[in-house]
Amino acid sequence: MKKFGKIVLAGGSGYLGKVLAKHYSDLAIEVVILSRHQIACSANIRCEIWDAKTKGSWVDSLVGADMLINLCGKNVNCRYNEQNKAEIIASRVIPTNLLNTVVSEMQQPPKVWINVTSATIYRHAEDCPQTEANGEIGYGFSIEVCKQWEASFFEVATPKTRKVALRMGIVFGRADGAFPRLLNLVKFGLGGKQGDGKQMVSWVHEQDAALCTQWILENDTMEGVINCTAPNVVSNENLMQNIRNAYGISFGLPCPTWMLSLGAWLIGTETELILKSRWVKPQVLLDSGFKFQHPELPAAVRDLLSLRV
Repeated sequence: MKKFGKIVLAGGSGYLGKVLAKHYSDLAIEVVILSRHQIACSANIRCEIWDAKTKGSWVDSLVGADMLINLCGKNVNCRYNEQNKAEIIASRVIPTNLLNTVVSEMQQPPKVWINVTSATIYRHAEDCPQTEANGEIGYGFSIEVCKQWEASFFEVATPKTRKVALRMGIVFGRADGAFPRLLNLVKFGLGGKQGDGKQMVSWVHEQDAALCTQWILENDTMEGVINCTAPNVVSNENLMQNIRNAYGISFGLPCPTWMLSLGAWLIGTETELILKSRWVKPQVLLDSGFKFQHPELPAAVRDLLSLRV
């Protein structure tokens, strides 16, 4: 017996979208992915084409949905030149504005709408965790993106649809995202600390990322801003050491800041993605009774490597 009727994933063709589609395919009668391009689907997962800018036949897919999850956004792993900055903001704000217009006009809109935003909205923090109630908003381009994104999300009232801005940490998974890239560094002997290694890393296992969206769906008092990170943060140095230990490699060359800056320039990205200290605590989830399947990094890494505990 399926628990849910229909789950809609806007911009769900990427890594996290695939994780969520797989999770809900076992729980929902139908999973709909709104994508700019046709993608291969199976079983009860189907694709609807949209341009993320204008209304179209895809609007019908939202009618009566149990949940809408918006995952739209250009990858921030690029140089922050003016063109990329404009595209990063537009790729988040424009689809959110469009969905606001559509959802607010519907007679049977989705019951819940989760906008997956980013835990990077908080300041560089090495001194204390940033919670939903007491966290301090940072400054700089990536924070400005998050501020505009969340402002556009909450500026339109949707009385029939509960809204959650899910500030997601770095999602660790087997197939894609940050973890396979960190593992490759370890494999090639480059898995030491990055910079001084003291920067905190707020991570979350892909299974918990999916499960927390289900928790929000099933608990109708949850709304507003919610952090989605594992409750136990680690330093960058500790993170790399855990991956090395789990993989069975004792040594990894460290990468000093000057080398990171050069490497980032060569591959077209920003050092902020590695050097910013993100110390985020999921206080709302913890207070609501949500139980993380992977609260500790060592066990999570072993799970991702499919090694025995």
